[in-house]
Amino acid sequence: MDEKRLSLLALHFIPGVGDYLIRQLISYCGAAEKVFKTPKGKLLKIPGVGEVTAESIRQGKPFAAAEKELARAEKEQVQLIFFTDKNYPSRLKQVSDAPSLLYAKGNIDFENAKTIAIVGTRQATEYGKACVESLILELIPHHPLIISGLAYGIDIHAHKHAVKNKLPTLGVMGSGMDVIYPATHKEIARKMMEHGGLLTEHPFGTQPDAHNFPARNRIVAALSDAVIIVEAAEKGGALITADIANSYNKDVFAFPGNIGQSHSAGCNNLIKSNRAHLITGVKDLEYIMNWDAGVNPVKKDVLHLEQYNEEEQNVLRTLHAHNGQMMIDDLSWRTNIAVSKLASLLLGLEFKGVIVSLPGKIYKLKD
Repeated sequence: MDEKRLSLLALHFIPGVGDYLIRQLISYCGAAEKVFKTPKGKLLKIPGVGEVTAESIRQGKPFAAAEKELARAEKEQVQLIFFTDKNYPSRLKQVSDAPSLLYAKGNIDFENAKTIAIVGTRQATEYGKACVESLILELIPHHPLIISGLAYGIDIHAHKHAVKNKLPTLGVMGSGMDVIYPATHKEIARKMMEHGGLLTEHPFGTQPDAHNFPARNRIVAALSDAVIIVEAAEKGGALITADIANSYNKDVFAFPGNIGQSHSAGCNNLIKSNRAHLITGVKDLEYIMNWDAGVNPVKKDVLHLEQYNEEEQNVLRTLHAHNGQMMIDDLSWRTNIAVSKLASLLLGLEFKGVIVSLPGKIYKLKD
């Protein structure tokens, strides 16, 4: 791993520094490796950086942890995917709270033309299991990537039947890659590696603490074109995933259940409040998702970029992937271009008539 990538990894081992502050540090300093070479006085001027954080950066201790983590990843055949990498999942990159680092293991095609999350209660009933089995059988001709959380109940049932029917499946974890939770799912996790695999944002050794799972659900929602809730109580992780998916403007579906049954209440309420489409089989999914028309849900680059240099193309592609407009700080993070340099690039693109500046340091592709 070169200095740039090792520095990116080291940023994740600075105590108290999360994804947002990593973005800030890179934006203000210009590159990950420059963060560790920036004088303490200048670090303290970066919003969110205090004395303790600045001192931790200057001591360089995160590099020892990063080198150890890298060695572990190589030994375990785990791929480290940084936000700035070309193979970072394009669907996940489009959400504002995307992780800055992913740990991936297996044979995962993040850019599969169709991605479906199937989630639900840990106390799945025979009805819920039957809904999963029937839906996955109907999905075979579409060959989607089936995404879930490796949990008891609906999640693991979706993974098992995807494997059984040779559909790729991805388990998003709320723990480190070396901590399969629950442990009873180690065997199915191993089988998933052939056509799919495992994904987490957490470093090796991270335990499956409760607060990791709502955060995990945002990754499930972001990676999916459609989120399908099979069974859910009035409160729980599946409903959190549905709410996140709705906030990302994803299509949410729910199987209806019997009135009065606790694990149907969540799905029925989603449908009743227009927060989910009712689904009884794959035809409902095909209709809403327009799959019969062969629409590829991944945004394609339709800009004519040949007249721009490489950095300008990077800026324009990034704007295009985020509904055509972004704040300069966010754009800096996603393009890995320092704010000072980016401001000059944006000014040049304004003169060329391809973008316009809006109040609040927002830049927008010109219609």
